[in-house]
Amino acid sequence: MVQEFKEFITRGNLITLATGFIMGVVFQAVVSSLVQDVIMPFIAIPFGQPNFAELTWVINDAEILWGSFVTALVVFILTALAVFLFIVKPYNAFERSREEEEETESEDTGPSEIDLLIEIRELLKEQRL
Repeated sequence: MVQEFKEFITRGNLITLATGFIMGVVFQAVVSSLVQDVIMPFIAIPFGQPNFAELTWVINDAEILWGSFVTALVVFILTALAVFLFIVKPYNAFERSREEEEETESEDTGPSEIDLLIEIRELLKEQRL
């Protein structure tokens, strides 16, 4: 089991995973800052508050922080949109172009290997006669 774990670590999968995780955390911090510092003030204009976190409901001494939820929801939607636009969409376009390239490479422009082997066999049969 220890040997298997060493192989897993040295194979590079762990490094790739860690790099992706770190980039994701940093990317989320940038998007959160964009939302909270730039976009939310524009969205909050109709409410007269630059920060939704202060928007609450109080029901029977229970404080419902619906403004924080709205902020988190906007951060989630914008993060998902950014991931879609900058990661998923280019990756899908790359995959499609790679598949199209493979299809054009695999299209036969001449006889297949089997056809050539059959032709060689027929020619050898003719030479023996």
